[in-house]
Amino acid sequence: DSFYPQTKAEAEQIVLKANDADLTTCSLRPHLIWGPNDNNLVVKIIERVRSGRLRIVGDGMNLIDSIYIDNAVDAHLQALDRLVPGAACAGKAYFVSQGQPLPIAELLNRIVVAAGLPPVNRYISVRKAAFIGACYEIIYHLLGRTEEPPMTRFIAYQFSVPHWFNIEAARRDLDFRPRVSIDEGMQKIAAWFQSTAPGS
Repeated sequence: DSFYPQTKAEAEQIVLKANDADLTTCSLRPHLIWGPNDNNLVVKIIERVRSGRLRIVGDGMNLIDSIYIDNAVDAHLQALDRLVPGAACAGKAYFVSQGQPLPIAELLNRIVVAAGLPPVNRYISVRKAAFIGACYEIIYHLLGRTEEPPMTRFIAYQFSVPHWFNIEAARRDLDFRPRVSIDEGMQKIAAWFQSTAPGS
């Protein structure tokens, strides 16, 4: 449904195939990175809440993995420290996350509440969200617009299905342990929003 996951998968295969005695490689798959100063996921969620456009797709109970930015950085540094020829991680791919999947409605609303806003309680069916996404895609294509539409089929499906992953391989081979919990991360986001609020 999107070039984004397709090109990521193709790039990963290139990286892993390049692993040899001269160049040791591995691939990390951090899922749904968030944290203070995030101008992608967090800011987009808050912008849509403030404009009244954010809806929870489906029933909001699908479990989603995520990772706080500091934990994603740690995973990369731990992989770098271990990337030598013959290492257990050489030529392999690893999911890295908080290891604590949450229902998407809970994850979204924890970010929203951390920003000082009331939780989102409006829902939209997967079918309707996908239809709206398809309409946006057609309109943007016909108008020659290159920016991402506010809804796409890819977003509708991604926000309505479970996607969480076993991180035991990263624990074993990279000694990966998320040092910043979801609670701590949300506190850091709340502090960031408070420090950037007008008049603060």
